[in-house]
Amino acid sequence: GCVLVVSVIEQLAQWHNSTVKAAVERLCSYTPGKYQIICHMLCCIDKKMNADVVCHSLKLCKQDPGQPLCHLYPPPKKEKHSHGLFYALLHKEEKHQIISAHSAHICYSGFFMGFPSVCAFPLLANLCEKIKYIIRNKLPFEDFDGDKFSTFPTLRGYHWRGRDCNDKNTTVYPGRRPENWDVESDSNCNGIWGVDPKDGIPYEEKFCKGADSQGVVLLGDSAGAHFHIPPEWMTVTQMSAKSFANLPMAFTNELDWPQFSEVTGFLNSTIGGWTDSLYLRLRRRNRCNHRDLQNISQNGIMYLPINTDVYFSFSLARNQLLDNPAIVIYATIGNDVCNGNRDTLAHMTTPKEMLSNVVQALQYLDSRLPNGSHVILTGLVDGRFLWDNLHDRYHPLGQLNRDITYSQLYSFLDCLQVSPCSGWLTPNETLRNLTSERALQLSNVLKEIARSEKFVNFDIFYMDFPLRQTAEEWHKMGGEPWQLIEPVDGFHPSQIAAAIGTDITWQKALHEWPQVLGKENPFNDQIEAIFKDQGGH
Repeated sequence: GCVLVVSVIEQLAQWHNSTVKAAVERLCSYTPGKYQIICHMLCCIDKKMNADVVCHSLKLCKQDPGQPLCHLYPPPKKEKHSHGLFYALLHKEEKHQIISAHSAHICYSGFFMGFPSVCAFPLLANLCEKIKYIIRNKLPFEDFDGDKFSTFPTLRGYHWRGRDCNDKNTTVYPGRRPENWDVESDSNCNGIWGVDPKDGIPYEEKFCKGADSQGVVLLGDSAGAHFHIPPEWMTVTQMSAKSFANLPMAFTNELDWPQFSEVTGFLNSTIGGWTDSLYLRLRRRNRCNHRDLQNISQNGIMYLPINTDVYFSFSLARNQLLDNPAIVIYATIGNDVCNGNRDTLAHMTTPKEMLSNVVQALQYLDSRLPNGSHVILTGLVDGRFLWDNLHDRYHPLGQLNRDITYSQLYSFLDCLQVSPCSGWLTPNETLRNLTSERALQLSNVLKEIARSEKFVNFDIFYMDFPLRQTAEEWHKMGGEPWQLIEPVDGFHPSQIAAAIGTDITWQKALHEWPQVLGKENPFNDQIEAIFKDQGGH
């Protein structure tokens, strides 16, 4: 974190030909409201020193005994030993030689003492507690009636699951079967209620009866949650106050953007590309499906945990007796083989663990999903695509001076043991191949489960993660493979990849499992016309 922030500050000073102090003030002016508290902890940094040197001198970065010295930039070469100056930072008597004398005391009292404890600040403490709550429970923080749906967008609100239309009534929420055909009020929040004055038939009955209404639920990892760090946050040539306007929303959504995601996206993308999702396609096919979506994804999740009851009882909102069926997408596409451990292979999920836990999760779903539901198991990705297409390209932090490639970034994160995937983000081709081999083994487990297991309340299908087809389609559109990968983390699928993947998944379902998608509602145009006449949307 320190290396990232200091790099941005030093590049801002370079780009605007200013002092570092002026660059800090500029960055603070870009940062919204209360988030400036973090910004103002930054001190005057000597811009002649690279970010590694500065952060080691501040003791925000350190070298543990017996561990390698982690650095993003090449070590300074001012002494006989190429690491000489770097190692000098580890000795207390040298640090005042590294940082400008007039600012050193500010740094010690401000930045390195305060930065790790930002949640201690009164204005940020409440926000931190909210984020901890929603990460722990994967439930909306603002949910007054406790039905697991919200009228607030972030903090696991309606960006993650359909927007509640009455947050004071626990029997009113997206996805339920209409109560008395919603003659008097909208009990399922799809916007269709009341009685047609021409014939006295309730609109819900007229338009949605027998329409195969169903919702979509995603059980996924950070890819499903659509993890994204905006590149403009660290590309100084593009940086302005507008760049950080989405900072509060991004933080309160855990740096995830489910509202634009491949399965549950419903808003026009503001992070590049375009939004296309399984939910939008289901809604277009049957307007009665409006708002029936749940994205129960979590950054870092592997197979669903053994204590499945705890995981789902807190998160899944589906009543077997009162609600419509659902299409459940099970997609943990990488984290079962991805970790930041040095002995990464030893920490990967085994086929036996995968089989046991996925079957247990499906058995739990069978006890909760309404009859007529569907489950689609998605295979793991072949992550060799990442190194092959990014390793020699410049990261956003390295574009100004052409000094940081993705290979350097991957090595830095791996050294710190915080790599999102040590097995794939490595120059070790043998390790990359072994990681893909394990991913294929786990995908085969899912494929066999779909072939052999039977359940009472849902049928089950399997599909490979469509990376190859996505790359081929993007190539036909004139795109480059690297554009399918998130530019900042160099790991997750980009917005473009998500949108193209949606179309591939939809076409497969349309041709191979048409029963999953339900029939097309012939009244869609009439429903939209009535909404337009009444000023609704």
